[in-house]
Amino acid sequence: MNTAAPSPAITAAGLRKSFGEKAVLDGVDLSVAEGTVFCLLGPNGAGKTTAVRILSTLIEADGGTLRVAGHDPVRESAAVRSAIGVTGQFSAVDGLLTGRENLLLMADLHHLPGRRRRERAAELLERFDLVDAADRRASTYSGGMRRRLDLAMTLVGEPKIIFLDEPTTGLDPRSRRTMWQIVRDLVDRGVTIFLTTQYLDEADELADRIAVLDQGRIVASGTPAELKRRVPGGHIRLQFPDEARAASAERLLAGSSREGELFLNVPGDAGVGALRALLTRLDEAAIEVDALSVHTPDLDDVFFALTGRPAAEAGETANETAGETADDDDQTTENHLVQKESGR
Repeated sequence: MNTAAPSPAITAAGLRKSFGEKAVLDGVDLSVAEGTVFCLLGPNGAGKTTAVRILSTLIEADGGTLRVAGHDPVRESAAVRSAIGVTGQFSAVDGLLTGRENLLLMADLHHLPGRRRRERAAELLERFDLVDAADRRASTYSGGMRRRLDLAMTLVGEPKIIFLDEPTTGLDPRSRRTMWQIVRDLVDRGVTIFLTTQYLDEADELADRIAVLDQGRIVASGTPAELKRRVPGGHIRLQFPDEARAASAERLLAGSSREGELFLNVPGDAGVGALRALLTRLDEAAIEVDALSVHTPDLDDVFFALTGRPAAEAGETANETAGETADDDDQTTENHLVQKESGR
């Protein structure tokens, strides 16, 4: 039986891009497995949007080797565009058209036959809970509805890979969680998601793997759990039935600290091995434990440790350097360009 791992959906080696004298991407290496969520984290100006624009054929890199869905984005741009969808920071929805008309327009760009284009539009309206608003102008939609319609438009061509560039920016908590569920459903169907975000809870919730981009370079990568273990501050909190046993455990476990009469915090990476060793020591010393909980640093701690600033502050810094920003009109044009070219 062939047990070889599937080819990555996206690879980049030595990816470089400069705007003027500013190196926005400076030797970036990436590998994204098929059917997973890969999250690119970083402060404004780190190069996230530039990476998305290069991988989705909108601009060319200055150097490096790339493969998206097995194709070179420069020499085989049409093949790449037929395999991908892009939902950018700004909605590509036409507010003068109804939700249904926006979807039919995208179906036309993908050259779907008449009956199939209507069926596809109806399927996506149902899937994204937009049936009741299907024949209203998109300009009347809420922010969450516009983002759902935007993603539905991206899915008209049934892409294998979807780039989501900060897709929940500006959405209320309920709409964000709706988008999260949509992303999970897409991955369950085998779609690969390349996600950029400044919301660390979003990355923690969705990502199979994360890469942290800062000043044009990848400064760390791994699963959310692996990244958290790289940052000090993790500990195991033990609860004891009485003060005497808590005191005995404190004497036994060097570096531990009491919290009240019954609780003890034991520093460590809180991994399975460390937890097993700790419980074995307590058992051998006949010290009974009532309960325990594992505390690890969160991604905000990771972000701060790797970039030198908290995520909230990084998200409020000046807009990304030349080439990294796009106003609403530019971003909308680019999103439609990918969709239109993929239908040729």
